[in-house]
Amino acid sequence: MAARFLEVAGVQGWYGESHVLHGVDFHVDEGEVVTLLGRNGAGRTSTLRAIMGLIGSRTGSIKVMGTETVGMATHRIARLGLGYCPEERGIFSSLSAEENLMLPPALGKGGMSIEQIYTMFPNLKERASSQGTRLSGGEQQMLAVARILRTGARLLLLDEISEGLAPVIVQKLGAVVKSLREQGYTIVMVEQNFRFAAPLADRFLVMEHGQVIQQFTQAELPARMERLHEYLGV
Repeated sequence: MAARFLEVAGVQGWYGESHVLHGVDFHVDEGEVVTLLGRNGAGRTSTLRAIMGLIGSRTGSIKVMGTETVGMATHRIARLGLGYCPEERGIFSSLSAEENLMLPPALGKGGMSIEQIYTMFPNLKERASSQGTRLSGGEQQMLAVARILRTGARLLLLDEISEGLAPVIVQKLGAVVKSLREQGYTIVMVEQNFRFAAPLADRFLVMEHGQVIQQFTQAELPARMERLHEYLGV
């Protein structure tokens, strides 16, 4: 049996007075890829932010390798081996691509070297000295993913990494996720692009109104497609 890397139980979340998470429950085993599906506003991004301690306030239980993190500061949560790639990417425009890569601190052993990252993302090697503002949307997304791989994080939280990108870039990012999975990384993805997410995940969690309302495995996917169309409107 794989170890439980992440356990989320009864998590409520707020931004100010806005109550956005209403008792989120799920777990992720070590080495597993899990995708959070749902319409916009279902609470998927808020769930990732709650895991990282970036939401206004949260209650319930969020354990990383058995360590309770509710109440922990974000930087301490990250040091448990979590890497977060936000939807807005967070590229520093005044720094070069390589300077952006070098910026995050090491969270643990086993972070990828610059050479390993450039092998995985050859586009970034070509643009190493280019300013963040001069990178294409696809290159910025590759950089946002690559940056957390340097840190040694083993649980990756990826928020809409395929959004708005050309099909060739989406295909490349899919290959990267597959490679990371083969290397033993644990991944939680939020994805609106179901075609991108479908072949990559071991399990799918459907969210609605700030709760997980359905979950199923890759093997169960064909039998659940009709129901998924209803939930997602795809």
